[in-house]
Amino acid sequence: MMETFAFYFFAVLIAGLFLVTVLSQNILYAMTSLAAGMVLISGLFFILGADFLGVVQLIVYVGAVMALYAFGMMFFDATGTIKERHSHPALVFLLGGLSAVLMVVIFAAPQIGEHVGVLYPAAAGANNPQAVGLVLFTKYLVPFEVAAVMLLVAMIAGIILAGKKMERSLSKINDDELEQNSGKDER
Repeated sequence: MMETFAFYFFAVLIAGLFLVTVLSQNILYAMTSLAAGMVLISGLFFILGADFLGVVQLIVYVGAVMALYAFGMMFFDATGTIKERHSHPALVFLLGGLSAVLMVVIFAAPQIGEHVGVLYPAAAGANNPQAVGLVLFTKYLVPFEVAAVMLLVAMIAGIILAGKKMERSLSKINDDELEQNSGKDER
């Protein structure tokens, strides 16, 4: 009973935080609510007994969102005052109605999904990380390796492209040279 309550409580909070992410005009509000939503998603994994996925969610996705948060703080004017206003009350009504329908579906899902079975059951005696590893390195081995190669190629390409731009230090040249160099880059 307590797990069910926690599941629905987290689901409502996650939906609310992601609505703030989508509807907010301030980048820092959006990134903060996105990070909080990702943390709560990992809480859902922990409630469902998928400890490995919960930890991966925290490390990978929350870490990535925090990197985006840092870039948002560096590149956007976060001190500007933004007054949020709702100029379309029909849109607010529609979103409220969709949220209500979503809540009804969430509460009805346990009754609907009682007869759902798994296609690939976990091996007997395997705990959560072992079961994930077994499926990942048997059924999904080729996509896993392709993703690893693509990430490696992207990392090498990023290093090469960054190295080409860093031939001269921009902090050591004067403003006139900088303007001349930017004029050459635009051509």
